[in-house]
Amino acid sequence: MNAIKYFLLFILCAPFALNAQDGVNPSGSAAITSDTTAVNKKVEEERSSDAGSAKGIDLFVKNGKYILPDVPFAKRVDSLWLQQFYGSGLYDTVYTDISSLEFERPAPVVLPTDTLKARLERLNRKTPFNIEYNPVLESVINSYLKHRQKHLTKLMALSKYYFPMFEQEFDKHDIPLEMKYLAIVESALNPRAKSRVGATGLWQFMFSTGKIYDLNVSSYVDERSDPARSTEAAAKFLAKLYKMFGDWDLALAAYNSGPGNVSKAIRRSGGSENYWNLRPFLPRETAGYVPAFQATMYIFEYAKEHGLQEYHPEWSYYESDTVRVRELITFDHVAEVLDMDVEALEFFNPSYKLNIIPDLEDRNYALRLPVDKLGKFVANEQVIYEHVKADLAKREKPLPELVKQNSRIRYRVQSGDYLGRIAKKFGVRVSDIKRWNGMRNSNIRAGQRLTIYPRRL
Repeated sequence: MNAIKYFLLFILCAPFALNAQDGVNPSGSAAITSDTTAVNKKVEEERSSDAGSAKGIDLFVKNGKYILPDVPFAKRVDSLWLQQFYGSGLYDTVYTDISSLEFERPAPVVLPTDTLKARLERLNRKTPFNIEYNPVLESVINSYLKHRQKHLTKLMALSKYYFPMFEQEFDKHDIPLEMKYLAIVESALNPRAKSRVGATGLWQFMFSTGKIYDLNVSSYVDERSDPARSTEAAAKFLAKLYKMFGDWDLALAAYNSGPGNVSKAIRRSGGSENYWNLRPFLPRETAGYVPAFQATMYIFEYAKEHGLQEYHPEWSYYESDTVRVRELITFDHVAEVLDMDVEALEFFNPSYKLNIIPDLEDRNYALRLPVDKLGKFVANEQVIYEHVKADLAKREKPLPELVKQNSRIRYRVQSGDYLGRIAKKFGVRVSDIKRWNGMRNSNIRAGQRLTIYPRRL
């Protein structure tokens, strides 16, 4: 396990699991019960009409978009449930590369030493980690506050998406909840982050370690990038390391460099079991690993005191859910029929390497969607799969005319066009068109010119 030395930030703050919370808010549950009772008189009529509207139909297009009927009663319940949770707009994509961190070089003083000592003492009293003042930790904290304010603010926004899921999983395995900050040090909360030695995902699992914890890797899927599966694996791994060392600081060091390097450092130090005494005998990267973790914890716990702006994600953790995939389906198809951006699907489903969800007998794969989209998908599931089959069958037929890879056209968008239709016309993917034209979303307008490298004309 290697501490990643860059912060790759993907700020598409979105939710993680509606079904992870049962009865989380008694007052909210009462509100749902009350509202549901109020509409009970019409439930049977709604259910009857819904059953007829959601089955035995073909996909159709209106105003350039696919129209999928949903079940009003189920949609109503989803809406009532989500009223308990917040949602505000924040959509941004930032890639920042921090090539190296100098832990030993004194940083400009941003925080008075006496203030830092008092805060670290308070933090130490409420965590199982050994949070004590030392000049190295002070230097890292001051360096972050001086140079990483912008990045930390965006990480705080992204953390509102991931942290509830981390805390829930760590609570199940008796892991300190503060361990959630480890994912920031490891991957900057980027589930597709990959280190120079191949460690992958939020928790930076190597291939062999991932296999031990049932994180499968194939041509289509890398479960090390699955936020839920990898977090469960990280919790089990951390619990095992703590059982070995009986100390969370040493468990952190072992998570980074392996238990063998920590045991060697213990021997070389003459038997010390204190991280700061072992630090000179640990690999260079690990020597900076725990200070980075503690500095991150400090800054997040005292964010308000340092004036770090707090953003709320566009959706909360509870506003998405999963549906088991029954047949092969691509992100392009899902985005097309549900009127979503492929980039949003990639964020919700980062473990699918080729933007294809396979259908395998020995492995269940799920599609994660915002609940408003998921309801429509479930209500029209069979129709969508039939549409996908028909489209894939067309692609397998010989193309009328192949165009050389270096040929390109400039297509003028017509009234009623949408990216899915244009992509079909030229035998390409929606994501290709967006990449060729530097598009961050799927919005197009009549008269707009698009660069396309077509497979057929």
